[in-house]
Amino acid sequence: MAKNYPKHVANTDLEAKAAQAADETYRLSFGEGLQLEVRTTGAKVWIYRYQKPATKKYTVLTIGKYPKVSLKNAKKLLHDAKDQIGQGIDPNKQKQREKAQMAYQGETFQEVALEWYANQLGRWSEANAEQVLQCLKLDVFPHIGANLFSELEPPDLLRVIRRKESTGALSMALKVKQRIGAVYSYAVATGRAKYNPIPDIGGAMQAKNKTKHYKALTAKELPQFLQELSAYRSEVMRRAVQFALLTFARTGSIRLAEWSEIDWDKGHWNIPAEHMKMGVAHTIPLSRQALNLLEELKPFTGDSKFIFYTHRKTQPISSNALLAVLRHMGWHDRTTTHGYRALASSVLYEAGFDPHIIERQLAHAERNKIAAAYNYQAQYLAEREKIMQFWADFIDSQYEGAQVIPIRAGQATAKL
Repeated sequence: MAKNYPKHVANTDLEAKAAQAADETYRLSFGEGLQLEVRTTGAKVWIYRYQKPATKKYTVLTIGKYPKVSLKNAKKLLHDAKDQIGQGIDPNKQKQREKAQMAYQGETFQEVALEWYANQLGRWSEANAEQVLQCLKLDVFPHIGANLFSELEPPDLLRVIRRKESTGALSMALKVKQRIGAVYSYAVATGRAKYNPIPDIGGAMQAKNKTKHYKALTAKELPQFLQELSAYRSEVMRRAVQFALLTFARTGSIRLAEWSEIDWDKGHWNIPAEHMKMGVAHTIPLSRQALNLLEELKPFTGDSKFIFYTHRKTQPISSNALLAVLRHMGWHDRTTTHGYRALASSVLYEAGFDPHIIERQLAHAERNKIAAAYNYQAQYLAEREKIMQFWADFIDSQYEGAQVIPIRAGQATAKL
């Protein structure tokens, strides 16, 4: 295409029709920035040169081919493009979005879900991938799989989740919700949907585990709790509660924790099977904050095999010691040590981490105990290290005047 164009001015559709190809491309101006580009092949194309709203760099919008698009229609489309630019919308990008949406119009939910699934396979273990696919095949596809993705509404999705709730399997209903939500997040990212409706559905779901309710610390209460905990006088017990919060380990594992279980080189806490509720060894990656806490604790308890003791170095803290701290602080009616696990789980799910990895970090039971012995001890450590550092940074962000800002899964930690 020629870089310099002779100046040609035209005003009517007849002039556009009469324009003939020349030895080089030229343009006819029809006012308001509208031009007809006449190419050496004889093709005629309406174009408009404009500044991108975001960068102010000039680019060209192809409005349409003449005579398929008449002068009258070209001017109408030009005015539409100018209106978009006035609203800060790049008309070229808008065309691309509309083209993509048209391409996706005939897709079913199952087609989109399977594309999302294939896109995630490299991030999952074989067992987790199978669990996700079975959940989709058994609990989702039979009900909305054949529906056009673009026509699904929030009530359609809620009905799928409620089908699972009606069986009493509230945990599985939550997984159905999470997986539909993940499909919608993918759909938003690929231009198939404008927003993810799943977060709005949460309030319509049944509460989980009504028969066994642990008092859990909420994210809203966390800043006040941390402030009051920092003023607790016992150096050992204050850090014991802080360590429980940072690791969200079970009380039994914390009270029996020994210095020999800490792998300082790898930054891991290797909990032996006899200190675990399910009788399976478990590794907890320690965040920078957790490792610093242990270093600070050495002058107080480093003369014992136990990380936490108060009166006798040959004995660990009692089974009620952590709860006693909460009672002294006046928080025993609002949370328990187990409640830290619920808060951590909630925050990590909300941040978008893989549910399978979160459950591994919580050391929830595997049905296959042989697989569990391997999975808990060694598998997913890299992913779980990211989770634990994210969680520690999130806690730091809740302190007054904190400089650390927690962000979402897959991103680096940001600092002000």
